[in-house]
Amino acid sequence: MVSLPLKWPLESMPSLLSLLLIFLAVSSPSWCQSSDTAFPKASNGAPFPWNNVRLPEHIIPIHYDLMIHANLSTLTFWGTTEVEITVNQPTSTIIMHSHQLQISKATLRRGAEDKQSEEPLSILEYPANEQVALLAPQPLLAGPLYTVIITYAANLSESFHGFYKSTYRTQEGEIRVLASTQFEPTAARMAFPCFDEPALKASFSIKIRRDPRHLAISNMPLVKSVNVAEGLIEDHFDVTVKMSTYLVAFIVCDFKSVSKMTKSGVKVSVYAVPDKINQADYALDAAVTLLEFYEDYFSIPYPLPKQDLAAIPDFQSGAMENWGLTTYRESSLLYDKEKSSASSKLGITMTVSHELAHQWFGNLVTMEWWNDLWLNEGFAKFMEFVSVTVTHPELKVEEHFFGKCFNAMEVDAFNSSHPVSTPVENPAQIREMFDGVSYEKGACILNMLRDYLGADTFKRGIVQYLQKYSYKNTKNEDLWNSMASICPTDGMQTMDGFCSRSQHSSSTSHWHQEGIDVKTMMNTWTLQKGFPLITITVRGRNVHMKQEHYMKGSESLPETGYLWHVPLTFITSRSKSVQRFLLKTKTDVLILPEAVEWIKFNVGMNGYYIVHYEDDGWDSLSGLLKIAHTTISSNDRASLINNAFQLVSIGKLSIEKALDLTLYLKDETEIMPVFQGLNELIPMYKLMEKRDMNEVETQFKAFLLRLLKDLIDKQIWTDEGSVSQRMLRSQLLLLACVRKYQPCVQRAEGYFREWKASNGTMSLPVDVTMAVFAVGAQNTEGWDFLYSKYQSSLSVTEKSQIEFALCTSQDPEKLQWLLDESFKGDTIKTQEFPHILILIGRNPVGYPLAWKFLRENWNKLVQKFELGSTTISYMVLGTTDQFSTRARLEEVKGFFSSLKENGSQLRCVQQTIEAIEENIRWMEKNFEKIRLWLQKEKLEI
Repeated sequence: MVSLPLKWPLESMPSLLSLLLIFLAVSSPSWCQSSDTAFPKASNGAPFPWNNVRLPEHIIPIHYDLMIHANLSTLTFWGTTEVEITVNQPTSTIIMHSHQLQISKATLRRGAEDKQSEEPLSILEYPANEQVALLAPQPLLAGPLYTVIITYAANLSESFHGFYKSTYRTQEGEIRVLASTQFEPTAARMAFPCFDEPALKASFSIKIRRDPRHLAISNMPLVKSVNVAEGLIEDHFDVTVKMSTYLVAFIVCDFKSVSKMTKSGVKVSVYAVPDKINQADYALDAAVTLLEFYEDYFSIPYPLPKQDLAAIPDFQSGAMENWGLTTYRESSLLYDKEKSSASSKLGITMTVSHELAHQWFGNLVTMEWWNDLWLNEGFAKFMEFVSVTVTHPELKVEEHFFGKCFNAMEVDAFNSSHPVSTPVENPAQIREMFDGVSYEKGACILNMLRDYLGADTFKRGIVQYLQKYSYKNTKNEDLWNSMASICPTDGMQTMDGFCSRSQHSSSTSHWHQEGIDVKTMMNTWTLQKGFPLITITVRGRNVHMKQEHYMKGSESLPETGYLWHVPLTFITSRSKSVQRFLLKTKTDVLILPEAVEWIKFNVGMNGYYIVHYEDDGWDSLSGLLKIAHTTISSNDRASLINNAFQLVSIGKLSIEKALDLTLYLKDETEIMPVFQGLNELIPMYKLMEKRDMNEVETQFKAFLLRLLKDLIDKQIWTDEGSVSQRMLRSQLLLLACVRKYQPCVQRAEGYFREWKASNGTMSLPVDVTMAVFAVGAQNTEGWDFLYSKYQSSLSVTEKSQIEFALCTSQDPEKLQWLLDESFKGDTIKTQEFPHILILIGRNPVGYPLAWKFLRENWNKLVQKFELGSTTISYMVLGTTDQFSTRARLEEVKGFFSSLKENGSQLRCVQQTIEAIEENIRWMEKNFEKIRLWLQKEKLEI
């Protein structure tokens, strides 16, 4: 097949003069940025005058006037973009971003000239870099203001990014259409031609045309509405503050809203589909409380007159921080008092808190480029815990923070990890930055820094950072310089800019005795990947410390030689007061005042490192857990469980010792250690499920039930207790029922029978619903009934509980049907597909189906969810990272290498290959030991 050449409209024919000007050195300094001197070909075959993914630096946008008209019947939109620019050197070429837009006309207005004197610009398109070049007949000169006017049209996106179509079904069964935006990181260019880089901030005046039956909302309040034709209204929104393109947002919909005012007069509104607006109250109250907290904490007023929170029926991620119009998946915003779970309340509060923190970290002060995305996301993730601890103390969020650090370490332990701050260029690489390293590791190292500097000093540093860089862009070092210029309350600044502190009497308060060089210290955490393993050897009163890079599979890799500045903390059997030591070198020694029975480092898990105790160090701590586990905090107990199994992976600790340590869990009642125990033990039998190891797998599952039997039996089938107690109950009863613990199964069957007899109207205790549904879904009649209720339910919690239960079926036909239906998106929304794929990928009957589906539909999945996105990564790992055979490893390698540029280079592919290799090593080394240990343990428990 031969494609026909594009026909150019007369006004956009590249003039000979324009093309000549490009190749003359009008803009020579900027062309030097181009990585390759050979210019690529534009879509019409002419040379495209720019060969860099990044835009030239000599064109500066000042203000955009946008007019967008979306037609929700034809699923198309058209618009005009007028952008005021200046240039800081002469140029005849304006390079902008545009992706999947049909540009029909582009003109240039010089200075304050009237519209009559607009001159046509020739248009060249280079789709590979999502760029257009607009060629002027005469050069633009440094100094004056110019306005570029572009008219264009496009289809509403069928994916979850750009200006995209979303639908919902009313209670009466009518399907309604709306259009919403998701621009981060690089999709503003799918809605209007723009300078789509975070440092190219500008103000925006937005006009939206719509039908009278719809409403439009955007970043700023509505100023006026004008009738432009019969049945067509144009809404004019107030001009925005100076901001990045990825934060622009607009929605055309028929939502309803509820509103409240903050103390400082900011109007907060929650928007949702009409049938669900009664579920908006919890998020509204939380948003008002959190916005007031942040205004106070940051000492900077929220700069906009309103803050809207909109629940979008189709949404790929959890939420998005568009300035003044944050958008959410419905499950991240809507709370049904009758049916929503304790974990749902916690999740909604944390998500709202995260997006509102971004109004300062990310929106007011923005990273200069995506390599420092963590300055946005790490901070917002960290501020979730700082804020919600104060505003919603009953949620006890501090009990969940360190689970995030363990999750980050799981990814960061592989060679395929990356530094928190790492170079990226193209859109797929940028999307890959939205991962556990940028979010969770970023938050954990900030928490470590706060523990190191003290909460007040840390707060003063970040307030100074926000005040200094408001409406600007920053790099990593700007944050550290702001921190370094703030001295702790007991210190003073020295001539070299470091803080010195008064010497403390204790010889172990090591970091209080020297200058605090925040930048040098934190560069060790942000500019190199991974984290340190600290090995502790106690010799009488002498404590020998050694640091090395913890990495799985490192025996086959050269040593990195990385060193960190590690703020060590410890307690001992003789002193519960936290002692501190800053380890900057590979080895060091500290001297205790007296000999001790045990020593526990990384108090409260505030540090982003793991610890190995040589000689009988682990035996002492294991013994302490067996005899008096409450001597140390629940966070410390959870970190011991985590560290023990991390050490098994690199051969520093035997699997038998790690399993012995978990035996104390039969007396544990706190959520963090129990969850951490489950996080270490469940994956072991999950590996066995995917191989022919039935006997040991069955024994291991029986051991886990014996270990937690007393705690399971204590759980009451109600919704009483704190959020943590309720979340623990929900997970334990689900585990017990799925593992066919008969007392649990029988009770769940009774509840399910009653619920089904009432046609789903009976009110079940929310905390036990997941267990009840999972048991009910095990036969065809129950499964079909659950699916019928799924279709009519208005509760997002109930829908997700049913979704989970349906995916536990042992019937391959049912599982295949779920994959097909959720991918199609008619009755089960496509946004649910990734989660369903992963659940089936974890199902012992379903995992081959999930892996096959991923391979057969790869191109469609990439089209829908975007190459490099967190969702694609989630699906790749979720379907493959529990394989542990060489045959599966070769299958995975073969498939992904065959994809070439459509996936073979993704970081998640390297991660899953490393994970499978680690699983193979782990099983070869430990499986037989586990089998023997289980036989011995059965006699002892």
